[in-house]
Amino acid sequence: MLNCSGIRRENGRLQRENLSKTESMIETMADGQGKIMAQREVAQAQDALLSGKMGACAAHLTNAMHVGGMMK
Repeated sequence: MLNCSGIRRENGRLQRENLSKTESMIETMADGQGKIMAQREVAQAQDALLSGKMGACAAHLTNAMHVGGMMK
């Protein structure tokens, strides 16, 4: 069983993996407004991750995926 700090570490690891996958998908997008908006959301997700705000990080990653058309 994981304690609270173990859960936070695991959550952070998963968020970093999701962030990396999202960044890779955005790189393949055609240049345009959607790509710019997705990149902004990723930057905000990175800031939230570094601040330990996992909920905000997840929300920004979700927004980036929606803007980039990755979630259907």
